[in-house]
Amino acid sequence: MPLVTTKKMLLDAQAGHYAVGAFNVENMEMVMAVIEAAEELNAPVIMQTTPSTVKYAGLDFYLANVKAAAERAKVPVAMHLDHGSSYNLAMQALRTGYTSIMIDGSHESFEDNIAVSKAVAEACAPSDIPVEAELGKVGGKEDDLDGGDGDGYTDPEQAREFVERTGVTSLAVAIGTAHGLYTGEPKLDQERLSEIRKAVSVPLVLHGASGVPDEAVREAIRRGICKVNYATELRIAYSDGVKEVLDANPDTIDPKKYGEAGKKRVKSFVMEKMRNCGCDGKAV
Repeated sequence: MPLVTTKKMLLDAQAGHYAVGAFNVENMEMVMAVIEAAEELNAPVIMQTTPSTVKYAGLDFYLANVKAAAERAKVPVAMHLDHGSSYNLAMQALRTGYTSIMIDGSHESFEDNIAVSKAVAEACAPSDIPVEAELGKVGGKEDDLDGGDGDGYTDPEQAREFVERTGVTSLAVAIGTAHGLYTGEPKLDQERLSEIRKAVSVPLVLHGASGVPDEAVREAIRRGICKVNYATELRIAYSDGVKEVLDANPDTIDPKKYGEAGKKRVKSFVMEKMRNCGCDGKAV
């Protein structure tokens, strides 16, 4: 089917008390793996790219991959710009055909974050393209994304004001997760999440979920998370599949052979996380 936006996906998840898995895809094999997982589990799915990934091949290149996969699929598929780093990049993604946009002004002051998030939301509204923003700082480092030390937790009352003033349709919150790999087990401030849920009405997003225990993710979903982002663990899964083939047969020269191995690892991981998010069987 044609690409869809994330608006209905996330509102359905909010009403149904589950979350939609959002997966960062780096190449054709990852796209194929995520689609196969979604089809097999009859799950809605969000595919996304960060600015560094976009820099590697271009918005149009990644959109074309996902659009082709979506048109072959029977489940809803959205294409999302993850951590849009500027108003200009967000507008480029909108014009290219992305069906969901994130603007990340979390490194700016509260007022400047409001200003850029509102500008993107207003620009996307005529096309009915949903906009995600971030309040607070999800820590860690991944690619050229530096989330700092992660101590800027989202304040519930600021979240209420932020959503009201910007008009964004979903909000990524900082409750103790981080981008990239964890050095220890992350501790999520679930009580803070419950307070944020009471303060705002829009769907809430959990970033930095790679490496977070499944039970902690399920608890976050019970407390209001509607979208869960995964990136690092997909890269690990794909790379482990490639390494397995090349370790066993170092002279392998056919990219399809190790690409297939990477794809299988990614598909298995995605299916596991979709089940944990509770979005399996929810495609409509």
